[in-house]
Amino acid sequence: MDATLNQPASEPVEEIETYLLLEALHRRYHYDFRHYARASIRRRLRQACQQLGFASISMMQDALLHDEAVLTRLLDFLTVQVSEMFRDPGYFKAIREKVVPHLQTYPSLKIWIAGCSGGEELYSFAILLQEEGLLDRTLIYATDINPTALETAQKGIYALDRIATFTRNHQRSGGRTSLSDYYSSAYDRVVFDRKLRERVVFSDHSLANDAVFAECQFVSCRNVMIYFDRPLQDRALGLFRDSLSRRGFLGLGSKETLRFSEHADAFTEFVREEKIYRRRDA
Repeated sequence: MDATLNQPASEPVEEIETYLLLEALHRRYHYDFRHYARASIRRRLRQACQQLGFASISMMQDALLHDEAVLTRLLDFLTVQVSEMFRDPGYFKAIREKVVPHLQTYPSLKIWIAGCSGGEELYSFAILLQEEGLLDRTLIYATDINPTALETAQKGIYALDRIATFTRNHQRSGGRTSLSDYYSSAYDRVVFDRKLRERVVFSDHSLANDAVFAECQFVSCRNVMIYFDRPLQDRALGLFRDSLSRRGFLGLGSKETLRFSEHADAFTEFVREEKIYRRRDA
């Protein structure tokens, strides 16, 4: 009998290519996607190959190692840039009605928007805080690993055809004013008032590599950890736990949970249906 018949199937070439590219990306540029959900990463790498004109992931890896311009373009595929202002209005309504009364007791506030993408959630928070009289005493940290996304967030410029959705979400979130009070429009773009970002610190930050940098009363990280494997989810939640002040608040995405995390005991459910948690005293 041929001995090769009893040998285990070899690892698919695409899986090997994915592993090697992620290692190269980490060693060459210090971007760590090695603990992102592998099926999602492979799908995005296929899309990147098609859009950037590479016949294989290996060919893209070679270009990545020798041309930094490929890095910028590849990051746009590896990071999720899909969002909208006041996304999931019930989340912001719960913050407005149930969290804000607690935040109002602090003389000053620090809020961390982790994975701020193009800034839609950042401006949602800034407007909510302005409407609740808290923006002037709040410092907001807006972080992301994608420099292009951070640049978009800093500019606060969005396509005009997105405003109808933003406005509807704002109204459903319990908005106290008109969203149009906070932007000006020209041609096919709207620009949000620069006063909304006067109290914002924009910074690159990786939940895979970087450490805690401030003590905050609220951390919002939504629809980011669904792309992480379990060890990286636990690392991120550990960062959030360590960055929160006593009895501080954590907001997650609708499909995310603390239930199976090693840090679950550090939090209590505050608004269960909207995935808002509160750090325990000890």
